[in-house]
Formats: sequence, C-alpha cells, structure tokens
Amino acid sequence: MRGEDQARYLFGISLSDRPKWQQFLICSSGFFFGYLINGICEEYVYNRLQFSYGWYFTFVQGFVYLVLIYLQGFTPKQMVNPWKTYWKLSAVLMGSHGLTKGSLAFLNYPAQIMFKSTKVLPVMLMGAFVPGLRRKYPVHEYISALLLVIGLILFTLADAQTSPNFSIIGVLMISGALIMDSLMGNLQEAIFTMNPDTTQIEVLFCSTVVGLPFLLPPMILTGELFKAWKSCAQHPYVYGVLVFEAMATFVGQISVLSLIAIFGAAATAMITTARKAVTLLLSYMIFTKPLTEQHGTGLLLLAMGIILKMVPVDYKPPSRSAARHGKSHFKEEISLGDSRKAEGAEEKRPLV
Repeated sequence: MRGEDQARYLFGISLSDRPKWQQFLICSSGFFFGYLINGICEEYVYNRLQFSYGWYFTFVQGFVYLVLIYLQGFTPKQMVNPWKTYWKLSAVLMGSHGLTKGSLAFLNYPAQIMFKSTKVLPVMLMGAFVPGLRRKYPVHEYISALLLVIGLILFTLADAQTSPNFSIIGVLMISGALIMDSLMGNLQEAIFTMNPDTTQIEVLFCSTVVGLPFLLPPMILTGELFKAWKSCAQHPYVYGVLVFEAMATFVGQISVLSLIAIFGAAATAMITTARKAVTLLLSYMIFTKPLTEQHGTGLLLLAMGIILKMVPVDYKPPSRSAARHGKSHFKEEISLGDSRKAEGAEEKRPLV
C-alpha cells in the first residue's frame, strides 16, 4: 500500500486515520460518482448532440478545474515539488484527454470504454520502467489483466458488428490515449512515492496549468479551435453540459489521485476498469443498444479477471521438512504427556 505515513484528505474528509477498507470505499465512491456522470455527459454530447471537439472540450475542462482548485483554497505557494516535475505528466495527461474525447467522433462510447479498460496491462508493464518505481507484479495479476484484455477485445469486436460508428482512425486515437494513460498513472505514483508530502490538489493543479498550452497546437493545426468556438456559440447550452461534466470529473480526478497515492497505479487501474464496466452497462441500458452473446462472453471474461485480482494468494503451504518437524514435535508432546500421566498414576497408587 502507498501513502501509509502521509496524511491524506479527500474534500475535507481525513483518510489517514481510517482503516484501508474505509479509505478504499470513500475514494472509490467519489471516483464512481464523478466518472459515471462524466460518461453519461460525454455520450450525450458526442453521440446525441454530434459535437466531436475533443481537444477544445478538454481545454474548457482545464479552466473549470483551475476555478474549482482556486475555490478549494490552493495556491502555488503551497507546492512542494518544482514545476519541472510536471512537464512529462502534463503532456501525457492532456494528450490522453484530447485523444480520448476526440476518438468519440469515430468510435461509439462502449467501444471506446472497452479499449480504455485494457489499460491495466500496459500500466503494469510500464511500472517496471518508470524511474522511482521499478515495480514487479505476481503472475496471477498478469493473468487477471490478460483476461480483462481478451474479454474487452471480444466485446469490442461484437460492438463493431452491432454499431455503425466504428473506424480505424478512432482505434488509432484511442490506442494512443491508452499508451499515454499507462504512462500517466505510473508517473503520478512516482511523484507521490518520491515526495510523500505531495497533495492530490497540487498534482491536478500543476498538470493542468502546464498541460493547457499543449492543447493549443493540435486545436490550431486541425482548425478545431475555430470550428468548436463557432459551433458552441450557436448552441451555448453545450457549455452548461461541459461545465457540469467538468465539475463531476473534478471529483473523480481527485478521488483517483487519492487511490493512486494510497494503493498504487496498478490497483487503481483495476478499479477504473470496474467503473468502465458499470458505465458500459448503463450506456446500453440508458441509450437502448442491442447486446449479443459475444458481448456476454466478453463481460464474463471481464468479471473473471476482476475476481482473480481480488482473490488473495499470499497463503503458502508448510514445507515437508516443517511438516515432519511438526509431526515429531507433536509425537514428543504425546509421549511426554503419557509419561506424566503414568507418573501421576503411580503417585495416586496406594502404598499397601
């Protein structure tokens, strides 16, 4: 577990003086709440309103984050890390957000979720190479991640057959976002590990401030900045949806940073995968999409992977030498007990 020696708070709720299961429950609840709303809003904006401007929407979301962070009372004077710490993190963060949102113009939301859900495997692999972590995982966790990947690929292939909104461009975009996601979680964990005094608000603030300029080149080169501005000016209510989504995602972001600080990047990736499965099912229920047998097989493998991850495997059976030692010790105790009983019987025997 991470962050055992550092005081952690989540929106004023103390986490450090609580048992691990309560920390997990509080952080996961905030994460599920924020990103379930985020998923519904994204599906509504992209597939119902046909607004496919991922870079611009990420840009707007960043400014909403900064306003909310200011209302939380955070200032740059409270930073414990230098600005240069956040350059790599900011680049992959904004790239991931932009590619993820932009891919919805070419993929439907469930297909995007299935690709993103496979990130637990690259997160585990990248953890072995990120400086400050060099993390290794047991074999059963890799098997669990592999089950997730296979199940989600099956689901995605079934989705390509039942949904018309599926293209190779979207697959390439979401694959790029997946690689950046795998780097992002490990970089965040490395920051918390190397400096335990780092707060979740600082990580989000610095990565947003440093990352916003990274969004300008792709917006200008693709012409999305002017198209999105004109389109949103004609339909200003879209900004209301975006602000509401950003506020919910802010709760989810702070919660997921708390999970990374306490439990690590790989464990958090498993939790985000479970969230994506719930969001996926809600998407099919709310927007009435057909489910096939292949969808069911994919979800079954997904559930098997999650269950395997949760099964404890720390138990080790005693070795044969230990077992023989235990048996001999047990026999010695029995013989010692018999001799004591015999001595007691002789003492109680009458002299005559």
